[in-house]
Amino acid sequence: MGLCLLERYRHLLPLTDKTPVITLGEGQTPLVRSRHIGARAGCSELYFKLEGCNPTGSFKDRGMVMAIAKALEEGSQGIMCASTGNTSASAAAYGAYCGIQTIVVIPEGDVAKGKMAQAIAYGAHIVAIDGNFDQALSLVRSLTDKLPFTLVNSVNRYRLEGQKTAAFEIVDELGEPPDYLCIPVGNAGNITAYWKGFTEYKAKGLASFTPRMMGFQAEGASPIVKGHPISSPKTVASAIRIGNPASWKGALTARDESGGAIEIVTDDEIINAYRLLAREEGIFCEPASAASVAGLLKLAAKNLPLQDKRTVCVITGTGLKDPEMASQFAETPIKHLPADLKTLEEHLRSLAR
Repeated sequence: MGLCLLERYRHLLPLTDKTPVITLGEGQTPLVRSRHIGARAGCSELYFKLEGCNPTGSFKDRGMVMAIAKALEEGSQGIMCASTGNTSASAAAYGAYCGIQTIVVIPEGDVAKGKMAQAIAYGAHIVAIDGNFDQALSLVRSLTDKLPFTLVNSVNRYRLEGQKTAAFEIVDELGEPPDYLCIPVGNAGNITAYWKGFTEYKAKGLASFTPRMMGFQAEGASPIVKGHPISSPKTVASAIRIGNPASWKGALTARDESGGAIEIVTDDEIINAYRLLAREEGIFCEPASAASVAGLLKLAAKNLPLQDKRTVCVITGTGLKDPEMASQFAETPIKHLPADLKTLEEHLRSLAR
């Protein structure tokens, strides 16, 4: 077995001799080359960074392992987070692994069942509030100022330190950064972290340039694009259903310093990309993850010059986080037949014609 994430990038992380090295096997996620969508978008090289292959099924594990290692170092009695799902699953898993109490505050009715099942299974103490994610985050920020718990949302600087390692991995595997990095934007910690990773690698002489950061928000939850918080964000992509991102300034810095953009994709565009990823690439992701591909296809339709460019789309979480979506937006109905060999054979022969 190779080095765990904290050991592999120790020289680029704020670790001390007192920081415990913990791991559930996070990091080293696949970078898969596109077979079909790249051609649709006119990309010479398109890759998908499959962050759903992390232990709890999302990119959150990279930051969580770092945040909780530092919480343990500081002697915290427990951890707390607000969540639309993925953060709660990750925090609860690492909290269980490390034997510390995990408290999760969620917006009532706004968390996918797959994510909620994870937090329950890992034994987190879950509180559902009659409000949205932004209200939940405000509450936990206030509570962690008063109680002996560590806040592990992306406002925790160690979360971003862990998440930046995905940028390191992309450069390590490709040999250089991509020309474009497409990524969903919700609370905006991930785009901030990737940019931090790419700039640090360049500063260390481990990369000769940095990519253009192309972030995508859902139309009904696009405060950065619209320039003001949204009190009641709405989108089918629950993981980016956030109206007042905690890392808003970081996202703007990533956009502006990289010469990139943060743009809007509609729910229809997200679902179309969600289907294409599954049907044409064999990648089952949660809807929010598909925003990166939806955005790429939208930019391609606007004639963004992608020929002779290398592009990476970050697929932030697995589709098993939100399995109901697959049946809700399925285009192929299930065929019901009797348990009869002749009938089944006739049906299959009709498909082969």
